[in-house]
Amino acid sequence: MNDPLHLAHGLAGDNTPPDWPPLAIVEVEALLRSYPPLGAPTGIAWHSPRPLSAACLVETAHATVFVKRHHRRVRSAATLAEEHRFIAHLRDRGMPLPAVLRDAHGQTAVASGDWVYEVHEQAAGIDLYREAISWEPLPDLDHAHTAGRMLATLHDAAADYRAPQRDTHILVARSELIAAPDPVAALRAQLPQRAGLADYLRARDWPRDFAELLAPWHAAAQPRLAQQAPLWTHGDWHVSNLCWSGGGSDARISAVLDFGLAAANVALFDLATAIERNAIAWLALDSGLDAAHPDIACALIEGYRRQRPLGATELHLLADLLPLVHVDFALSEVEYFHAITHSRANADVAYDTFLRGHAAWFHTSAGQALLQAIRAAG
Repeated sequence: MNDPLHLAHGLAGDNTPPDWPPLAIVEVEALLRSYPPLGAPTGIAWHSPRPLSAACLVETAHATVFVKRHHRRVRSAATLAEEHRFIAHLRDRGMPLPAVLRDAHGQTAVASGDWVYEVHEQAAGIDLYREAISWEPLPDLDHAHTAGRMLATLHDAAADYRAPQRDTHILVARSELIAAPDPVAALRAQLPQRAGLADYLRARDWPRDFAELLAPWHAAAQPRLAQQAPLWTHGDWHVSNLCWSGGGSDARISAVLDFGLAAANVALFDLATAIERNAIAWLALDSGLDAAHPDIACALIEGYRRQRPLGATELHLLADLLPLVHVDFALSEVEYFHAITHSRANADVAYDTFLRGHAAWFHTSAGQALLQAIRAAG
């Protein structure tokens, strides 16, 4: 499957050339020489369709492993190691996560030229949703319930994890802007250290856009959000990042994948992200089809509360947070596309369709109905 025509998931739900060249067997062979217990690679079994990095399953003489490669402007070895320390903590608490393997020098993040690599054990179970696009709704209520409960279990395991905030904004799900009393002032303070984002925003009346897209949600959510206990979160709780014991309704989650967006936030931020990722058909907004899936949202919530209590106060905050949860990450995508891949078209999609469009959708009748269903879930 070393296919030179390998395609990745595009922003419109289509298949497009990837941002980064796919991993090649010669490249993988050179990397895995630093992992002697694996033996020599015998072939690449599968290329991931995710567009923001390059990843594949590699068969070796002694194992099958997952290899992921990042550009150094997206992840330094130190930045990638932040994710790995969080993964190690969760594994120590019994979470079903594939181990990150260490090379002969004891490193989990390996820098070489323009690239930074990581090698993971193959995830246990069946990757049922590995071809699913990140904005596709979860089609199974039972799986939604199970996913909600596993997210709560992860939050329990993360409760005693202490680490500084991520050292990057690039492709990380952070919440500083929406948690700030004045998001415009907070972003102004960030821009001197985010030159690529600052350059893009010079052509935008972003303070006005912020005022429009954040109102009225921010005024309602921020005071209560600021009172929530800090917690490191997964940041991308979509079913494509979960493996399963089978395809039936009684399947359990056998592995949790992809902590690339993990950061210090609060628990409800992660649950809101899970609803945004799994219960709204964002790519269907222009088709006239029903985009909202309140049954999936409520199943996620019900599964979550089987493990961690959620009262009426938390559910109302969750609903108020949902129209805001994407803001920091949308801006990180703008920064990535404008400053790193140099795609103005994709940066515009991230700003107009993702940042502004998703917030605006919650003012529609379907968006309002979803928020009401969440508030009434108790």
